[in-house]
Amino acid sequence: MTTLNDVLNTQSHIKNATGVGTKMHMLLQHIVIDGDVVHGNQDIIQKIKSNPELVRFFTPKSRTEVPIAGTINGRFVSRRIDRLNIDDENRVIDILDYKTDVNPDVFYLSYIAQISEYAQLLRAIYPAYTINCYILWTHDFSLEKIVCKQV
Repeated sequence: MTTLNDVLNTQSHIKNATGVGTKMHMLLQHIVIDGDVVHGNQDIIQKIKSNPELVRFFTPKSRTEVPIAGTINGRFVSRRIDRLNIDDENRVIDILDYKTDVNPDVFYLSYIAQISEYAQLLRAIYPAYTINCYILWTHDFSLEKIVCKQV
């Protein structure tokens, strides 16, 4: 039986998790790494630099908090992409979404669906481009490439 205390504890946990996620997004949004010139939180920059694959998402060419909208399966969808790299020369787009979960398995399928929507919206704009999808797990700054499915 669920008690009022259980409900309040759950709500408190959700509020804390949301606050941590919002703070981390704000910090990551302001990170720029341009060779030896860096801007933003130094601790986070060091974590990013410790994974060379991550650095490319934080260069001056990378776009942050990119709004995107369109129609998927007859419904209007409006989203915001955490980080987006568009390489017109090679016709490649890389999507990066930040996730602050310590236990990624709980919402993993919904994250895949969310990022797949980003990819589908971008395919409508850039049909000749290859689109790669990634999750940055901020609890350990690991980068995971995922397969974006057709929504």
